[in-house]
Amino acid sequence: MTVLEIERILKVAKELGITRLKITGGEPLLREGIVEIVCAAAKQMEHVSLTTNGARLAPLASKLKKAGLEQVNISLDTLDRKKYREMTGTDQLNQVLYGIQAAVAVGFSPIKLNVVVMRGYNENEIEKMIKFAAHTGTILQLIELEDIGNHEFYEKHHSDLTPIELWLERRAGKIEERKLHKRKIYYIPNPVEVVRPMHNTQFCANCTRIRITADGKLKPCLMTQEGYVDIVGLIRQGADDSKLKEAFEKAIMAREPYWK
Repeated sequence: MTVLEIERILKVAKELGITRLKITGGEPLLREGIVEIVCAAAKQMEHVSLTTNGARLAPLASKLKKAGLEQVNISLDTLDRKKYREMTGTDQLNQVLYGIQAAVAVGFSPIKLNVVVMRGYNENEIEKMIKFAAHTGTILQLIELEDIGNHEFYEKHHSDLTPIELWLERRAGKIEERKLHKRKIYYIPNPVEVVRPMHNTQFCANCTRIRITADGKLKPCLMTQEGYVDIVGLIRQGADDSKLKEAFEKAIMAREPYWK
């Protein structure tokens, strides 16, 4: 999609009452023109956030902030360089840490650190990650590994977060619950959020999201490969905004709970 096509889609989304956008990937900072995309998005949306591996964030942080980006989620599964290399296949931990520093310096808020907890890799780093998040003034998100394709990997590395949640409960000075998906936030005193697997009826019952794929299709549900609506195709055929609104409505009407 071009920047103009993205802005057109977001303009229609705004007219339908959509006010928040999260840019994800793949890795969105690899996209040519990402600063221009953020700028276009910020003109239409009340809140724009982005999820990144952080490796390219440091040199772009200031430009993204000026363009209108408010929040960043940064993947950081370990603070150990050797483990990072094993888990990601890259030696970019220093670049990620510089990216976090830059994100803090330019004033993104909130800044969330996404940690997928995996047995055999980082399950013993939880306290270390909590201290790092407190030191940097960021929010730690502990994410439970999901079985989404590679079952052998899941069986080997899945770590149930229930014991960690019980440990957090004992240490927390305050506990809150997010309205969306009922996630708990533990203040130790810095916030630590626990993200459990999505395969539950609560996730679907509280989902208000619709997705746009990189090639311009509306995706009604994260969990399925059905019901796509080609909205960028309509734009390229010369459709007016009323037709684009109909595309959104068609995608929304196709939504149904994946977990029932």
